Amino acid sequence: PSTIGNMNALDWDHNAYYHRLVLRHLPRPCDRALDVGCGAGAFAVELAKRAEHVDALDRSPAMIEEAKRVAPPNVTCILADVLQEPLPDARYDAIVSISALHHIPLEAVLPRLAGALRPGGVLAAAALPRRDLLHELPAELTAAIGHRLLGTAFATLRASGRRRWYAKELNHIIMPVVLDPSLTTRQVRQQASALLPGAQVRRLVFWRYFLLWRKPIET
Repeated sequence: PSTIGNMNALDWDHNAYYHRLVLRHLPRPCDRALDVGCGAGAFAVELAKRAEHVDALDRSPAMIEEAKRVAPPNVTCILADVLQEPLPDARYDAIVSISALHHIPLEAVLPRLAGALRPGGVLAAAALPRRDLLHELPAELTAAIGHRLLGTAFATLRASGRRRWYAKELNHIIMPVVLDPSLTTRQVRQQASALLPGAQVRRLVFWRYFLLWRKPIET
């Protein structure tokens, strides 16, 4: 079919494409992890295979209901706003997020997440940057071309029926979308570096940035 709802058959899920990138940075062992902005729970399901327990948090009732439908027993789905929900102090081995941080002021959320990480714990997040053609034109051009090429390849692979190959799910239609995030990758890097010394921020090809920070171990 050419569309599913309002989704083109050649569109594909950029969030799912970057799941493996975030998962590669989980500490081992990982006892407890927090998924901020868990959405419909797809990433929490993958995270639950690597962590003993996952707290999956989202402020959307519709998304939490979707997440509960797919969550395995070691995932606790929490309907809450990360800026208001009391977070345990120094409890999590990993705090991760896929396409949620651009919905939240970094100056408010990053210190809260840092406080909830244990020393040596990892914060890893992929989120949407504001378009910055002056500094990121090569990435934008590569993304536009690559999106179409990979979309065609993934659609062909999905037709074989063996795997989902980054197919968008129907629940993408009800997910909140920010069409114009407030911060460019460069601005995210500046803010993250000021709030979390040693944080690394880099632009990913398909309209995401990646933030990585390891909480220092106190000596």
